[in-house]
Amino acid sequence: MSARPDAAAILAETKSRRRRARIYQIIGVLLVAAIGGGVFFWRKKSSTTKGVRYLSAVAQVGDLKETVTATGTLKGLDSVDVGAQISGKITKINVDFNDHVTVGQVLAEIDTAQLQSRVEQSKAQVNAADASLVLAKATQAQTKAQYLRSVDLSQKGLISSKDLDSAKADADRASASITSATAQATLARASLKDAQTQLSYAVIRSPIDGMVLSRLVEPGQTVAATMSAPILFTLARDLTQLRLYVDVDEADVGKVKEGQAASFLVDAWNGHSFASKVVSVHNLPTTGQTVVTYQAVLSVDNSERLLRPGMTATATVTTDERKGVLLVPNASLRFSPPASAKGSGGPPGGIPFLGGGMPGGTRTGGTGAATRSRTGKKVITAADSQGQVFLLENGQPKRVVVEIAGTDGERTEIKSGLSAGAQVITEIDLRKAE
Repeated sequence: MSARPDAAAILAETKSRRRRARIYQIIGVLLVAAIGGGVFFWRKKSSTTKGVRYLSAVAQVGDLKETVTATGTLKGLDSVDVGAQISGKITKINVDFNDHVTVGQVLAEIDTAQLQSRVEQSKAQVNAADASLVLAKATQAQTKAQYLRSVDLSQKGLISSKDLDSAKADADRASASITSATAQATLARASLKDAQTQLSYAVIRSPIDGMVLSRLVEPGQTVAATMSAPILFTLARDLTQLRLYVDVDEADVGKVKEGQAASFLVDAWNGHSFASKVVSVHNLPTTGQTVVTYQAVLSVDNSERLLRPGMTATATVTTDERKGVLLVPNASLRFSPPASAKGSGGPPGGIPFLGGGMPGGTRTGGTGAATRSRTGKKVITAADSQGQVFLLENGQPKRVVVEIAGTDGERTEIKSGLSAGAQVITEIDLRKAE
């Protein structure tokens, strides 16, 4: 009875050993295959290293246009915020969004009940002051006549000197009363004029000919003109002429000048380029967290009424344009061949070098952006730089130092060191060499 379990255990252990041995054999075969494949591909790669293929482009004569790109916002040529100079309840609004208005047109009205009362009170005060002035003049005439009679009687010895002095004092007081009454009348009229002016402010009129861009009040709303006038409307003089305000980076602001041609795009009209022109470049900087920009103003013809104030635009300003210059792709100035290539002079590692290929560690062209020296006194641009390209001769790269000038972001002008028709290498062909 006890022998059967022992035999079954032995049989199970034997099968387990066989399975482990089979697994070890499979693993060994896979390792051998992997090592063999690695050796094969390594030898294959080594044998084809000398057969590296290069993609090249022809250095050719063409036209170069240097540009500066900046973003900004469209605004009306002459926008005016119309506010209320007095406090009160809006009783009437006569215009709405996009309405055309003329100078003096009534836009809104404010409740005038209290203002009208002030005008009536001021008019009553003027009448009272005028009556006081008339009374003072009559009193003056009376006291003057009495004083003259007193003088005549005094000369005849019919009245005492005391009575004469009293008559003279009455005449002087009457004259002073006229001066006071005149001042009161002037003050009353000034008060009336002020009340009438305040009443006129209850009627909000358009200061310009233009269009209503915004209306910020509703009938029945109360406005409070305390420290500043509340804005009720925003008007634009002429939407057929707009201004584009863009922020130009400090590295590019030296290239942007008045009168330069420009174009811009807006999201509302995808692919539609609008022409513009640089009107001015402001000297006041705008400092952000990491950048400093200067505002440039561009004129915009909006006679088609496709553009609206407030749209965000991306402008491209043409800063320089040269015709008939030698051009190469920017990729050729950034390229450096593998170290295994003969005559490359490039960095080791067999990997295309994507940095600047300029000797001495200075930057090559390709971006065209200005860089500042360590002293901060001299700005070095691509126009003052040297670069390097590699020519394709007999299937191998040959390094050539060239003098480069401006760039349009895709192509760079070669001032010297290269001739038209030369084959400059741009990149390595990553397809399998046969």
